[in-house]
Amino acid sequence: MSTCDTQKIDTAKDNISTTSIDEGLPRELSQLSLSSASSQEEFYCDKGHSETALKNIYGYYQSQKLCDVVLIAGGCRIPAHKVVLSSSSEYFAAMFTGSLREAQLNEITLERVDSQALQALVHYCYTGTIELREESVEVLLSTASLLQLHSVTKACCAFLKKQLDPCNCLGIALFAEQQSCLTLHKSALEYTYQHFMQVVKHQEFLTLQVDQLANLLKSDDLNVVSEENVFESLMTWVQHDNISREPHLPTLLKLIKLPLLSSEYLIDKVELACGNVPECQSLIMEAVKWHLLPERRSLLFSHRTRPRTSTIGRLLAIGGMDGYKGASNMEMYDPRTNTWTPFMRMGARRLQFGVAVMQNKLIVVGGRDGLKTLNTVECFDLTTLSWSTLAPMNTHRHGLGVASLGDGPNSPIYAVGGHDGWIYLNSVERWDACSRTWTTVAPMAGARSTCGVAALRGRLYAAGGRDGGACLRSVECYDPATNHWTNCAPMTRRRCGLSVCAAGGFLYALGGHEAPANTVGGRLACVERYDPVADSWLLLARLSYARDAIGSCLLGDRIVAVGGYDGVQYLNVVEVYDSESNSWRKLAPLTTGRAGAAVVAVPPPRNLF
Repeated sequence: MSTCDTQKIDTAKDNISTTSIDEGLPRELSQLSLSSASSQEEFYCDKGHSETALKNIYGYYQSQKLCDVVLIAGGCRIPAHKVVLSSSSEYFAAMFTGSLREAQLNEITLERVDSQALQALVHYCYTGTIELREESVEVLLSTASLLQLHSVTKACCAFLKKQLDPCNCLGIALFAEQQSCLTLHKSALEYTYQHFMQVVKHQEFLTLQVDQLANLLKSDDLNVVSEENVFESLMTWVQHDNISREPHLPTLLKLIKLPLLSSEYLIDKVELACGNVPECQSLIMEAVKWHLLPERRSLLFSHRTRPRTSTIGRLLAIGGMDGYKGASNMEMYDPRTNTWTPFMRMGARRLQFGVAVMQNKLIVVGGRDGLKTLNTVECFDLTTLSWSTLAPMNTHRHGLGVASLGDGPNSPIYAVGGHDGWIYLNSVERWDACSRTWTTVAPMAGARSTCGVAALRGRLYAAGGRDGGACLRSVECYDPATNHWTNCAPMTRRRCGLSVCAAGGFLYALGGHEAPANTVGGRLACVERYDPVADSWLLLARLSYARDAIGSCLLGDRIVAVGGYDGVQYLNVVEVYDSESNSWRKLAPLTTGRAGAAVVAVPPPRNLF
């Protein structure tokens, strides 16, 4: 080619490069235009792509194409894809992506694995669906647990929880424990405790091993009417195979709360069934001492003297001041569920009244209705849930203390001190259930209103309160045998509006305030305990809030402090005292704050079992 031809070609190239659709525009503007157009980036997302891809992979699994591993269990061969198994199971992920020998193998044998369960779980890895059936769910759960398919394990546990029944709950609890399914294990145990009276009638209970039965009997959450039910269940288990099981009786009898059985039942049933076993005799004697020597019970306390939660009854918070000029309703506390629920309403509005429990009846005494001081007395029958009127007291009283001396159906009830609307009172009246009348007994040495009153070892104690001047430290004790009041050691602090409760042979004084009337402040969180043998007071752990007008009561073997007033608001706080650790622990709060509520323990409703 000649030089001229070359020049023509170069000229042609130049013509091409300078002649375009952008003819007449500078070259730089043309390039900028192209750059701007390409900067509008866009991403496309196919929302069905993952589902389609997995569906296609499942098709390959069904047709056994592109499979790179064969799982073998019980003679059954299951071709699959390592990537799919590893994506679903931590077990397979560790096997195929680590340095294990199996990562290089094309065939893997899984020992002691059910072939049908494995096939169902491999199918689940591809589809995310699996059939749960009552007859195979336990095998499926154990296999899923081994393969670390957590979603399947969780689904199986939920399925078994729905199947819980008195006839199978013990077996499910044991199985869940073996598989480390803690949530299912907890649910199965709770179901067993709740339905214990039905569980003991089934074969699973009779076939329990000794240690399994022991773990069951240890629980204070068994839902029984009385400790008699627990003893009878133990004897049923022993008699199912008397020869091999009777040697275990002494060990298991230690888990029965024999001191809480009636003395008649101890002699007629326990002694008859176990008295011929030498190792059981000391346990029976311990229970007899509990009944014969009530003044020494503080020395005999053990886990056998602590009642099961279902047998301690319920707590009632009655009336009180609630921020709406006085509550006329009641709340009931269930210690098994740690919940408060509305119960009934009082027959009439009362404030600063007293309540005593006599068998299955509440005796509501005195108080004021907001305008005048009352001497009226009402009775609420916990069996029929009905109100009736009893004979009135001889004296109108509010801010009084009320207590019953004794546990019998005709035990006397005492109304102590208070205010009649004009003066502070030192007078005391006694209710006689047989004659259904009030009679006056010996008066206290000094007048007291808003004092704490409680019965302890057959005597009546009145602590603190107000006599029209300052709050009081003094304590008096009434002996019904002599109809005489005597002075006891004074409390460490002045207290009025306090609550007094008897427990374990001691007297406990809770909260209150020590300031003059109609003043803010001076409310107390301190708690002290009186020992009648040593005639001395000892300061204990403080309440969580300083307050007065607390309602307190012994529920089982522990004191519960309910509500109160802190000088600003009516409190819904509820605390329980643990004497072993000398500490207060919070329980579920009241549904509404209230102060000055009467708090009493009542027998458990029989219709709950």
